[in-house]
Amino acid sequence: MFDLKGKVAIVTGGNGGIGLGMARGLTVAGAHVVLAARNREKSRAAVADIERAGGAATAIDVDVASEASVATLIKTTTDRLGRIDILVNNAGINVRKPAHELALEEWRRVLDTNLTSAYLCSRAVYPAMKRAGGGKVINIGSMMSIFGAAFAPAYGASKGGIVQLTKSLATAWARDNIQVNAVLPGWIDTELTRRAREEVPGLNESVLRRTPAGRWGVQEDMAGVAVFLASAASDFITGAAIPVDGGYSTQG
Repeated sequence: MFDLKGKVAIVTGGNGGIGLGMARGLTVAGAHVVLAARNREKSRAAVADIERAGGAATAIDVDVASEASVATLIKTTTDRLGRIDILVNNAGINVRKPAHELALEEWRRVLDTNLTSAYLCSRAVYPAMKRAGGGKVINIGSMMSIFGAAFAPAYGASKGGIVQLTKSLATAWARDNIQVNAVLPGWIDTELTRRAREEVPGLNESVLRRTPAGRWGVQEDMAGVAVFLASAASDFITGAAIPVDGGYSTQG
């Protein structure tokens, strides 16, 4: 039920953090994973890491906010690997400023990277999945899909949009046997959140106090939900937004 042998998965921003944690899980389940990101050296290092663990991975450079670059990513993947079964829209950035200090260019950059990219990649991969008779799209939201944060207006808007985009795609593509779901990570220990702890006083203590599990998440915590949503085990689940947060979102 969870076997992904013979499947091909694209993970945007898959060369680090949550994306790499998911990519590793998908390769353990048997998928060949394409790490689609901008930092070529970081991507090559991630591929080597996966291959040392016995998995199969390929790195393809992409600018997820560029329609032309995304089209090249999809074509290159199908040319090299013959198919695309799974898409994980994980690429994301944040600019931590209150709304009255946020420049329009910063707002647009966050929205383009976090939300427009998910639309572009999903739209581009749809024909290949439809031809294959089905597929899986996994969009990465956030706790900011649920809660507001004074320091993350653009990020919160983009991640709220991810949930609504997920629902729209799920209803549009269900007839094509394409399931589209969102994962809402809690506070996961990544390069991005380490910077947040430096920039937001008291964040570490606040997260630990509010999380029933009593710890920050780690990359490995994201592997299981990726395999589940990429596999036949979730064939009747679509349009869902699943928190993976150690219970953080259960606290009032």
